Amino acid sequence: MAMQWLAADFGGPEVLKQAPIDLGPPKRGEVTIEVRAAGMNPADYKHFAAGQDPSLLPLTIGYEASGVLLAIGPGTEIATGGGAVGDEVVAFQVTGAYASHLTVTASDVFAKPTNLSFAEAANLLLVGTTAAEMLDVTRVRGGDVVLLHGAAGAVGTSVLQQARLLGATVIGTASKANFDAVARFGGVPVDYGPGLEEQVRAAAPGPVTAALDTVGTDEAINVSLAAVADRQRIVTIAAPKRAKSDGLQWVGGSNPKSGPYRASQRARLLQMAARGDIIVPIAMTFSINDAPSAVAALMGEHPYGKLALVR
Repeated sequence: MAMQWLAADFGGPEVLKQAPIDLGPPKRGEVTIEVRAAGMNPADYKHFAAGQDPSLLPLTIGYEASGVLLAIGPGTEIATGGGAVGDEVVAFQVTGAYASHLTVTASDVFAKPTNLSFAEAANLLLVGTTAAEMLDVTRVRGGDVVLLHGAAGAVGTSVLQQARLLGATVIGTASKANFDAVARFGGVPVDYGPGLEEQVRAAAPGPVTAALDTVGTDEAINVSLAAVADRQRIVTIAAPKRAKSDGLQWVGGSNPKSGPYRASQRARLLQMAARGDIIVPIAMTFSINDAPSAVAALMGEHPYGKLALVR
């Protein structure tokens, strides 16, 4: 029986419940996917965080998945063209990815790069398109010196790889335990905390020309403002109030420009991954039947890398 995870209430992992899905045949423009892996992101648990309107319940969870085509609607092709039952695919941006099966719009489904595992493919696009947008709005190019806050996080790891391909130098804040991870992808690691501005200036080969914030702390914003002359070359995904008050760039789900831009980058990022230009480090996987434990791990401290629900 096809199953999905729902948030029956607002709160933490304890509100997640499994429920059966009525899987009818996909309509024209739709495909049905047998999910092999669901990507996991902080946006998943923020979606059902406490304090929201109860009339929205129940909520489906998860925005990206990978799997195998199970059925194809009449006259329908996936985004990369064609598509046959049994093909391995990636779906993003969708809703309800924490499931055994998904029926989704075919234009959000792409051929999976054969060199990626299902867990890797399911975790590529949300962070990858976010990183791409941050680099785009700050106009990062070859020769730029970029300050990246949260360089060992999932978005930060993708920023490091994409910035390296552009020819930029990245100074990345991280805990000392994650310095090797930052250096692995070409970043120059610095330890956040007291003296961060001085560390950044000492590590930079020249003036810092752009700053990308994935953590949202006042320290991150203040050091970015001190280091970068042009405020339009500072972007945050985690401090929208500071962005508004300080005249910085902000990108995210409620920014009307973010969705269309990120959608436009999906095929390009999949091609980059197929060439081996971007990889997705996986820290842990959990059974699709153990989503509450997986979300608890996602909300807490876990090893470097992404988490995935797998079948």
